[in-house]
Amino acid sequence: MLTRRSSTSVDRIQSRLLLLAAIFLGLYALILTLSPAARNRTWEVSYRWGHWGSYATWMLLFFLIHHQTSRYLKNRDPFLVPIAALLSGWGLLSIWRLFPTFGLRQTAWLLIASFVLLLGVRLISDISFLRRYKYIWLTAGLFLTALTLLLGTNPTGYGPRLWLGCCGVYFQPSEPLKLLLIIYLSAYFAEYHHILVFSKPGISRSISPSLLALLAPTMVMTGLVLLLLLVQRDLGTASIFLLIYATIVYIATKRSSILFVSLITLTLAGITGYLLFDVVRLRVDAWLNPWLDPSGRSYQIVQSLIAVANGGLLGRGPGQGNPALVPIPHSDFIFTAIVEETGLVGAIALVILLAFFAVRGLITAFYAPDRFRRYLAAGITIYLVAQSVLIIGGNLRLFPLTGVTLPFISYGGSSLVTTFIALLILLHISNSAEPHPIKVPDIRPYRFLGGLLFCGLAAIALVTGWWTYYRGPALLERTDNARRAIADRYVQRGAILDRYNNPLAASTGVPGTFIRKSLYPASGSIIGYTHPVYGQSGLEASLDPYLRGLRGNPGLTIWWNHILYGQPPPGLDVRLSLDQELQAAADLLLAQQNGAIVLLNAQNGEILAISSSPTFDPNLLDETWSELIKDPETPLFNRATLGRYPAGTALGPFIMAAAIEEGDLPNAPSVYPYSFDNLSLDCASEPTNSSWDALISKGCPQSQVTLGQFLGPQRILDLYKELGFYSPPSLRLPTDSTSTPIEFNNLELTYLGVDEIEVNPLQLALAAAILSNNGVRPALRLAIAVNSPVAGWITLPTLSEPVRVFSSEPADAAALGLKATNLPIWNTTAVVPNGPDNYITWYIAGTLPGWGGTPLALVVLLESDDPTAAESMGQDMLQTAIGN
Repeated sequence: MLTRRSSTSVDRIQSRLLLLAAIFLGLYALILTLSPAARNRTWEVSYRWGHWGSYATWMLLFFLIHHQTSRYLKNRDPFLVPIAALLSGWGLLSIWRLFPTFGLRQTAWLLIASFVLLLGVRLISDISFLRRYKYIWLTAGLFLTALTLLLGTNPTGYGPRLWLGCCGVYFQPSEPLKLLLIIYLSAYFAEYHHILVFSKPGISRSISPSLLALLAPTMVMTGLVLLLLLVQRDLGTASIFLLIYATIVYIATKRSSILFVSLITLTLAGITGYLLFDVVRLRVDAWLNPWLDPSGRSYQIVQSLIAVANGGLLGRGPGQGNPALVPIPHSDFIFTAIVEETGLVGAIALVILLAFFAVRGLITAFYAPDRFRRYLAAGITIYLVAQSVLIIGGNLRLFPLTGVTLPFISYGGSSLVTTFIALLILLHISNSAEPHPIKVPDIRPYRFLGGLLFCGLAAIALVTGWWTYYRGPALLERTDNARRAIADRYVQRGAILDRYNNPLAASTGVPGTFIRKSLYPASGSIIGYTHPVYGQSGLEASLDPYLRGLRGNPGLTIWWNHILYGQPPPGLDVRLSLDQELQAAADLLLAQQNGAIVLLNAQNGEILAISSSPTFDPNLLDETWSELIKDPETPLFNRATLGRYPAGTALGPFIMAAAIEEGDLPNAPSVYPYSFDNLSLDCASEPTNSSWDALISKGCPQSQVTLGQFLGPQRILDLYKELGFYSPPSLRLPTDSTSTPIEFNNLELTYLGVDEIEVNPLQLALAAAILSNNGVRPALRLAIAVNSPVAGWITLPTLSEPVRVFSSEPADAAALGLKATNLPIWNTTAVVPNGPDNYITWYIAGTLPGWGGTPLALVVLLESDDPTAAESMGQDMLQTAIGN
């Protein structure tokens, strides 16, 4: 039961809540003003001042509203005005933050809406005139809406023509039409209430013929409204009208079958709209699976979800996010804009405000002095809160997009004026509330509809948490998240250095103008790029958490930068194992070839040089991108780590080591070539003799098949696994590998390494390191240290552990048997078929066991049949490395 508060108590509650709203919005406005300094991390910036005039206007208007309601509506609900004030002020500042021009216009509309509210408070003492002229109100609204069919326009210049007006001033008749429909239905059902309700025992609660006859006039009027909206293709508003009609009829008749029929009608209308209207089809498809076309028809919803994820728990801070990346952020997607800058906390606060508004609105309806005002208060409350649930749910992919506004908050004069008139009506009804209202036949409809509203708001809070917390990290790492590139312009990105701290890539400029530069463009396919349009690749992508400062910094530093600047802290420099001098030698050797070179420290797994050719210049992506993606030689592709090639007779040294470990080798074959499928394979070059060492070093196929048959298929499969050919190398760089076969299709081809086995040069180099490291496969290392702001250079752990593949004796024996004549190295050369009329050449080498210097392993891949060139390049590379 309502306990009527004294007018002094009502005024005190309302004034204090308005003061809290003013303090909150004042702090919000102050942060907006200072946000450019935080974003650029300097005080020498241009500050935002324009919104202060709107804030002052907001304060003056709600001071007047408080004064007038205190004078003329002494018994009003003291919570309605503060909630509306906070929502409208929050929306106003958010619009100013996004588009100052629209912020100025919204201020003008706030003046108009508040003036209408003030006039209504002062001049209207009884709202019963709304009931008397219900047909006139609705007919006028229908006429204005129909007028848009002839004189309608769209302020954007495209899309449905739902507005009337010109010269920058536009009015959308469908907005007040919602309120006029509620007034009409409330008056109609209040007038015929004695016929609508027959709750005597035994009488059916279904929709009877007499009830249909009574509902017929309302169905006709509502049907005309829906027909107009369907012709205009304003299907989001049409769904709101159907919702309004169903809820008010349900409240008046207490028949739950009304809601069931309305749900079926809405479903059928949605299916029909999907089949007939492209706009409905696009929205439903984007809702069901936005990831199919994230840069096209689903761009808006995908960017909305990324913006919500970007907000996280506490948001980026007012003025610190990038909500303008979402189309129409000031209207349809203003909730997304708010969440990006205030986070999950801001979303929950907004949900609580809407929930509290729903509570106060339904309480107002319950204690209304007559049925007309009861239905009217309930209808207005459900309309405002349900529309909020639908539009916010559309932003979060909880529902399909409806294209309606968020009441009190979204930009739009028609919407703002209508919601203020709705607020005015609620204030009048609450002011006339009776401590002992007329008997309510059945309160269950109010509870049920209130429960639905709260379920919708709770779902919004939960789904927002889902996108900000659970799915947030994955969304923020998407390549179509432009916020990462924007942050790179304002926050110093860490540099990529070689082992001697020579910079390979670094950011230059000042906050707001940072540009990423590749200081060693010849390794573009390895170092990669980070670009605002084309995303990231290579080490720039795999090391991004360190380079962006999100890993390696203390958690408190990351949190503080997030709170203060809405950005990550400055990025950390990362040191690679690459030797720029050796890298330059490898790049120079490959300059006229398609292929790859990998040089490893065979003992500790450090990659000293890794080259892929052809390559590209990351500094020239804007000029060359269209050519790069069309180039048949795929310069963007990293052949060293992602290429998959048949290993062929390059596997000979490892098969020979495995055979030595098994015991005495069989007799070497006297015939060197091998034929299959009308194709004859021969040695890469003529062996000097018929020994196993000579045959394997020259890549003679028959010798490898013989050793494979000696070992058997299971030992060969186990060997390939131990060599690491069936798992991507563990490295902070994208790598690839072939899958483990269930069984071999052709054993002889498997022994030859041309069936069921493809490797990349990095995998083969890691295998080569085994023979130069006494049978142990080392753990790969490329990113070896990060420069922490607290502890200085910190060694990064390896992503794998060393693995013993052979005992030292057979590994050393195989390496020594393949010794080159003029260098302290072992080596082998192989020419392998790679498709019809195509061949590749492998050159594999390494330092000999017991050599006094750094143990090395090398692989050269050429996408051609040129063993002489491969051997020459490989030996030149090793001579350069040994000389170092």
